[in-house]
Amino acid sequence: MIGAFIEGPLWYISSIVFVVGIAWRIISILRFGRKKNLAKPRYSHGGGALATIFRRFFPYSEFFEASKFRIFAGYMFHIGLFALVFFAVPHVEFITKLTGLSWATMPHWAFILAAELSFFGLLYLFIFRLTNPVTRLLSTRGDKIGSILVFVVMLTGCLALGRSHEFLRLFHLLTVELLLLYIPFSSLMHAFTFPFSRGFTGAVYHRRGLNV
Repeated sequence: MIGAFIEGPLWYISSIVFVVGIAWRIISILRFGRKKNLAKPRYSHGGGALATIFRRFFPYSEFFEASKFRIFAGYMFHIGLFALVFFAVPHVEFITKLTGLSWATMPHWAFILAAELSFFGLLYLFIFRLTNPVTRLLSTRGDKIGSILVFVVMLTGCLALGRSHEFLRLFHLLTVELLLLYIPFSSLMHAFTFPFSRGFTGAVYHRRGLNV
Protein backbone atom coordinates (compact mmCIF):
# COMPACT_ATOMS: atom_id res chain seq x y z
CA MET A 1 0.00 0.00 0.00
CA ILE A 2 2.67 2.50 1.05
CA GLY A 3 4.99 1.31 -1.72
CA ALA A 4 2.28 1.83 -4.32
CA PHE A 5 1.71 5.36 -3.02
CA ILE A 6 5.42 6.17 -3.13
CA GLU A 7 5.85 4.83 -6.66
CA GLY A 8 2.52 6.22 -7.86
CA PRO A 9 0.75 9.38 -6.65
CA LEU A 10 3.63 10.79 -4.59
CA TRP A 11 6.07 10.39 -7.47
CA TYR A 12 3.77 12.22 -9.88
CA ILE A 13 2.96 14.97 -7.37
CA SER A 14 6.61 15.59 -6.50
CA SER A 15 7.65 15.55 -10.16
CA ILE A 16 4.96 18.05 -11.12
CA VAL A 17 5.82 20.37 -8.23
CA PHE A 18 9.50 20.10 -9.14
CA VAL A 19 9.06 20.87 -12.84
CA VAL A 20 6.43 23.60 -12.41
CA GLY A 21 8.32 25.19 -9.52
CA ILE A 22 11.60 25.34 -11.42
CA ALA A 23 9.88 26.67 -14.55
CA TRP A 24 8.14 29.37 -12.51
CA ARG A 25 11.36 30.47 -10.80
CA ILE A 26 13.27 30.61 -14.08
CA ILE A 27 10.48 32.55 -15.83
CA SER A 28 10.49 35.02 -12.92
CA ILE A 29 14.23 35.53 -13.36
CA LEU A 30 13.91 36.04 -17.11
CA ARG A 31 11.17 38.63 -16.61
CA PHE A 32 13.28 40.58 -14.13
CA GLY A 33 15.12 43.62 -15.42
CA ARG A 34 13.53 43.76 -18.86
CA LYS A 35 13.36 47.54 -18.78
CA LYS A 36 15.21 48.91 -21.77
CA ASN A 37 18.69 50.27 -21.05
CA LEU A 38 19.23 53.48 -23.04
CA ALA A 39 22.92 53.87 -22.15
CA LYS A 40 25.39 53.29 -24.97
CA PRO A 41 26.96 49.81 -24.58
CA ARG A 42 30.73 49.42 -24.58
CA TYR A 43 30.64 45.67 -25.24
CA SER A 44 28.03 43.09 -26.15
CA HIS A 45 25.71 41.48 -23.63
CA GLY A 46 26.23 37.94 -24.87
CA GLY A 47 30.00 37.86 -24.56
CA GLY A 48 29.92 39.11 -21.00
CA ALA A 49 27.16 36.69 -20.01
CA LEU A 50 28.95 33.61 -21.36
CA ALA A 51 32.32 34.67 -20.00
CA THR A 52 30.93 35.19 -16.49
CA ILE A 53 29.01 31.89 -16.49
CA PHE A 54 32.17 29.89 -17.17
CA ARG A 55 34.62 32.15 -15.31
CA ARG A 56 32.73 31.73 -12.03
CA PHE A 57 33.45 27.99 -12.07
CA PHE A 58 36.94 28.95 -10.92
CA PRO A 59 37.75 31.06 -7.84
CA TYR A 60 39.57 34.35 -7.92
CA SER A 61 43.22 33.90 -7.01
CA GLU A 62 42.89 36.54 -4.27
CA PHE A 63 40.43 34.32 -2.36
CA PHE A 64 41.97 30.93 -3.09
CA GLU A 65 44.57 30.84 -0.32
CA ALA A 66 42.11 31.79 2.38
CA SER A 67 39.38 29.43 1.16
CA LYS A 68 41.20 26.63 -0.65
CA PHE A 69 39.89 23.82 1.57
CA ARG A 70 36.30 24.98 1.15
CA ILE A 71 36.86 25.37 -2.58
CA PHE A 72 38.22 21.83 -2.90
CA ALA A 73 35.37 20.50 -0.77
CA GLY A 74 32.87 22.29 -2.99
CA TYR A 75 34.38 20.75 -6.11
CA MET A 76 34.41 17.30 -4.51
CA PHE A 77 30.76 17.54 -3.50
CA HIS A 78 29.38 18.95 -6.74
CA ILE A 79 31.44 16.82 -9.14
CA GLY A 80 30.80 13.69 -7.09
CA LEU A 81 27.07 14.37 -6.90
CA PHE A 82 26.90 15.07 -10.64
CA ALA A 83 28.58 11.72 -11.34
CA LEU A 84 26.23 9.89 -8.98
CA VAL A 85 23.07 11.40 -10.43
CA PHE A 86 23.87 11.02 -14.11
CA PHE A 87 26.21 8.04 -14.35
CA ALA A 88 25.17 5.57 -11.63
CA VAL A 89 23.74 2.42 -13.23
CA PRO A 90 20.29 2.54 -11.54
CA HIS A 91 19.87 6.21 -12.43
CA VAL A 92 20.78 5.74 -16.09
CA GLU A 93 18.43 2.75 -16.27
CA PHE A 94 15.66 4.89 -14.75
CA ILE A 95 16.29 7.74 -17.19
CA THR A 96 16.34 5.28 -20.10
CA LYS A 97 13.00 3.82 -18.99
CA LEU A 98 11.54 7.30 -18.63
CA THR A 99 12.89 8.98 -21.78
CA GLY A 100 14.44 6.31 -23.98
CA LEU A 101 17.83 8.04 -23.74
CA SER A 102 20.89 6.08 -22.64
CA TRP A 103 24.63 6.53 -22.19
CA ALA A 104 27.62 4.78 -20.64
CA THR A 105 27.50 4.18 -16.90
CA MET A 106 30.37 4.23 -14.42
CA PRO A 107 31.70 1.02 -12.85
CA HIS A 108 31.06 0.13 -9.22
CA TRP A 109 34.48 1.37 -8.03
CA ALA A 110 33.85 4.75 -9.65
CA PHE A 111 30.47 4.97 -7.91
CA ILE A 112 32.12 4.32 -4.53
CA LEU A 113 34.82 6.92 -5.24
CA ALA A 114 32.29 9.54 -6.36
CA ALA A 115 30.13 8.84 -3.30
CA GLU A 116 33.08 9.17 -0.90
CA LEU A 117 34.21 12.45 -2.48
CA SER A 118 30.70 13.84 -2.42
CA PHE A 119 30.05 12.79 1.19
CA PHE A 120 33.35 14.26 2.36
CA GLY A 121 32.77 17.54 0.55
CA LEU A 122 29.22 17.91 1.85
CA LEU A 123 30.14 17.06 5.44
CA TYR A 124 33.12 19.42 5.45
CA LEU A 125 31.03 22.31 4.12
CA PHE A 126 28.18 21.58 6.53
CA ILE A 127 30.50 21.47 9.55
CA PHE A 128 32.22 24.67 8.41
CA ARG A 129 28.81 26.32 8.03
CA LEU A 130 27.95 25.43 11.64
CA THR A 131 31.30 26.27 13.24
CA ASN A 132 32.50 29.38 11.41
CA PRO A 133 31.15 32.53 13.13
CA VAL A 134 30.35 34.29 9.86
CA THR A 135 28.72 31.44 7.94
CA ARG A 136 26.81 30.38 11.07
CA LEU A 137 25.15 33.80 11.19
CA LEU A 138 24.49 33.87 7.45
CA SER A 139 23.05 30.35 7.28
CA THR A 140 19.30 29.95 7.45
CA ARG A 141 17.25 27.01 8.63
CA GLY A 142 16.49 26.27 4.98
CA ASP A 143 20.20 25.98 4.16
CA LYS A 144 20.65 23.39 6.90
CA ILE A 145 17.54 21.45 5.91
CA GLY A 146 18.72 21.35 2.29
CA SER A 147 22.15 20.01 3.25
CA ILE A 148 20.65 17.35 5.53
CA LEU A 149 18.11 16.31 2.91
CA VAL A 150 20.75 15.94 0.20
CA PHE A 151 22.89 13.89 2.61
CA VAL A 152 19.96 11.57 3.40
CA VAL A 153 19.16 11.11 -0.30
CA MET A 154 22.79 10.20 -1.02
CA LEU A 155 22.96 7.85 1.97
CA THR A 156 19.75 6.00 1.09
CA GLY A 157 20.93 5.78 -2.53
CA CYS A 158 24.15 4.07 -1.44
CA LEU A 159 22.19 1.67 0.79
CA ALA A 160 19.85 0.82 -2.08
CA LEU A 161 22.63 0.31 -4.62
CA GLY A 162 22.82 -3.44 -4.07
CA ARG A 163 19.06 -3.76 -4.71
CA SER A 164 18.95 -6.46 -2.05
CA HIS A 165 15.84 -5.12 -0.27
CA GLU A 166 12.76 -3.50 -1.80
CA PHE A 167 12.36 -1.41 1.35
CA LEU A 168 15.70 0.34 0.73
CA ARG A 169 14.77 1.18 -2.85
CA LEU A 170 11.40 2.61 -1.79
CA PHE A 171 13.00 4.53 1.08
CA HIS A 172 15.50 6.08 -1.33
CA LEU A 173 12.70 6.97 -3.75
CA LEU A 174 10.76 8.57 -0.89
CA THR A 175 13.72 10.77 0.08
CA VAL A 176 14.19 11.76 -3.56
CA GLU A 177 10.54 12.78 -3.78
CA LEU A 178 10.87 14.88 -0.62
CA LEU A 179 13.91 16.55 -2.18
CA LEU A 180 12.00 17.23 -5.41
CA LEU A 181 9.23 18.88 -3.38
CA TYR A 182 11.73 20.98 -1.45
CA ILE A 183 14.04 22.22 -4.21
CA PRO A 184 11.76 24.83 -5.89
CA PHE A 185 11.23 26.58 -2.55
CA SER A 186 14.82 26.53 -1.31
CA SER A 187 18.31 27.80 -2.01
CA LEU A 188 19.00 24.48 -3.76
CA MET A 189 17.38 26.16 -6.76
CA HIS A 190 20.84 27.59 -7.51
CA ALA A 191 21.53 24.30 -9.31
CA PHE A 192 19.15 25.52 -12.02
CA THR A 193 19.31 29.30 -11.75
CA PHE A 194 23.07 29.89 -11.59
CA PRO A 195 23.48 30.29 -15.40
CA PHE A 196 20.81 32.99 -15.40
CA SER A 197 22.10 34.90 -12.36
CA ARG A 198 25.71 34.74 -13.54
CA GLY A 199 24.73 35.56 -17.10
CA PHE A 200 22.63 38.55 -16.05
CA THR A 201 25.43 39.92 -13.88
CA GLY A 202 28.04 39.38 -16.60
CA ALA A 203 25.88 40.97 -19.28
CA VAL A 204 25.14 44.08 -17.22
CA TYR A 205 28.72 44.73 -16.19
CA HIS A 206 30.27 43.78 -19.53
CA ARG A 207 27.92 46.23 -21.21
CA ARG A 208 29.49 48.91 -19.02
CA GLY A 209 33.00 47.77 -19.89
CA LEU A 210 33.68 45.95 -16.61
CA ASN A 211 34.83 42.37 -16.03
CA VAL A 212 33.37 40.36 -13.12
